[in-house]
Amino acid sequence: MKFEDVMTSTEAAERWNISPATVKHACTGQKGLPPRLTDDECRKSKGTWLVTRQGMERLYGAEKE
Repeated sequence: MKFEDVMTSTEAAERWNISPATVKHACTGQKGLPPRLTDDECRKSKGTWLVTRQGMERLYGAEKE
């Protein structure tokens, strides 16, 4: 994995053109549902969610350009 393959949830939301809340919910789960991203695809670091490109592509497809 390259350094560029890890990003904040806000950056991922911008790059995939989705809501930051959507990315956060993918990490935490919502309304009693389990998280959609695995522990290998996201983690919280001092209050900031970090996600991998692999996880984002698995859920949302290729990055929007």
